Amino acid sequence: MAKLRLLTFNVAHGRGPLPVHQSLRSMVKIRSNLLKIAALIKRLKADIVAVQEIDENSRWNGSYNHLTFLSEHCGLPFTAIGLTNERGGRYPRNYGNGVLSRWPILHAETATFGRSQLGDKGFLFIETEVAAGRRLPLINLHLHHVSRKQRLLQAEILMKFMTERHKQRAAHWVAPPILCGDFNNPPHTPDATAMLLGYCEETNNYTLLPKTGRTFPAALPARLLDFVLLPQECHPVHAEVVRCYLSDHRPVLVEFDLV
Repeated sequence: MAKLRLLTFNVAHGRGPLPVHQSLRSMVKIRSNLLKIAALIKRLKADIVAVQEIDENSRWNGSYNHLTFLSEHCGLPFTAIGLTNERGGRYPRNYGNGVLSRWPILHAETATFGRSQLGDKGFLFIETEVAAGRRLPLINLHLHHVSRKQRLLQAEILMKFMTERHKQRAAHWVAPPILCGDFNNPPHTPDATAMLLGYCEETNNYTLLPKTGRTFPAALPARLLDFVLLPQECHPVHAEVVRCYLSDHRPVLVEFDLV
């Protein structure tokens, strides 16, 4: 049995907790904030980190790979990025979801819910080798922040994807996929979080974490929008909303035993 620590965090393009666009933040401020996020990851001793709103190459905040930057400064050497927004040219805007891992990432796929060059959401599916021959699948998702209708449609896309990948790849897995990320809706309403939990519980005894706390906005949290869904093969030991002011969201840390 192995003990793992998973962190999910919407890093808001590195801009910090203030409600301003990242293009209005200086490159120095963004770099400083990313360094603080890397220090937080190290302090929490996270083994896997799922980030949303991470930039690969965007003119508005430095034109460099923020996930690689975090990897270099937090000590997690393996990365995968899933771009849900891609725009080239003179003013590139390329960002989406990313994963940092202590262990090799052997497989990665990206799905985008829309076709816009700006503002689209999606998910990143990865398999990380937590031990020789033992692949742990994980889905890092970011759902629509306003429209319940869009979130439900996005959840349907994700559920179809999960069904297909289970048929194709489950023989390699030590457990069904962990789901985590910015769901943008609480669990106690008829919305995408409840829908995804219900789907997962049809075939496995999933646990939705954290049970308490609020993640948004970071300065004065009013809503719990960020979650980790653990299958029964992952026994939760500890879960918390981490108090910090490095984004407009607060991160969620979950520690669990993997059978």
